[in-house]
Amino acid sequence: MKVYHTKEGILVEQESKFYLLTHETWDDFINDDDIITNTMAKLTPDNEVENSKSLLEQGLRPPVESQEIWASGVTYYNSKLGREEESKASGGSDFYAKVYEAERPELFFKATAHRTVGHGGTVRIRKDSHWNVPEPELTLVITASGKIIGYTIGNDMSSRSIEGENPLYLPQAKTYDGCAAIGPCILLSGEPLPGNTQIKLTIQRGGKSVFEKSIGIDQMKRKLTDIVGYLYRECSFPHGSLLMTGTGIIPPSDFTLEIGDEVFISIDGIGTLKNTVG
Repeated sequence: MKVYHTKEGILVEQESKFYLLTHETWDDFINDDDIITNTMAKLTPDNEVENSKSLLEQGLRPPVESQEIWASGVTYYNSKLGREEESKASGGSDFYAKVYEAERPELFFKATAHRTVGHGGTVRIRKDSHWNVPEPELTLVITASGKIIGYTIGNDMSSRSIEGENPLYLPQAKTYDGCAAIGPCILLSGEPLPGNTQIKLTIQRGGKSVFEKSIGIDQMKRKLTDIVGYLYRECSFPHGSLLMTGTGIIPPSDFTLEIGDEVFISIDGIGTLKNTVG
């Protein structure tokens, strides 16, 4: 089952049919430990719609309102290598190696809805950064109780030149207006995604691909439930949260995003998140 946050309400896709729930608030709907059972009970012929295409093309919103978006770093070996390279000159590379091996994960606040765009929106690169990349990430949808009830696609936009200058600059490298994209939908599931699930990143410039790579989520070092457990240890989330789980796809050091680039992130079973760089 997939759910979309639209201007007209919550659009539910179930077995190739679409249903529009217009009397639901996003915050209450998504913060439900029994969301699949409760949503199934609301799908009736009365709220089945035929105009799902127009709703998805014209009224799609990012699937977040009052939820905080957090992120976990250095969860893939490729990420460890990339962070070590970018911070070598500042003497910070050893910290990333230690984080990769440590029991405690790296967790940081990423964005609120105000700084987040959805499918088709414009992500930004900082004007004071000369090295910028997208980071494609499987993103967990978690209720206030800490239960994972679904999955979506996240783009953790990163200013590598700022983070590489000093690891303490991480908040500035990660959090700014237009720093995150989420969408296009949430895949509701009570089960973990298959280990062979692939994340694919494609960057196009002038209609031509300038970077393309994929990785399986089985390359992630940490268990998703462990990361969630650390996030919820001393933080409460009254409306639930979204957690980006790290990236295993690191563009080479001679690559940086440019204005007008198109970023496509696909995850098996969920779909494709498309954004333009502005």
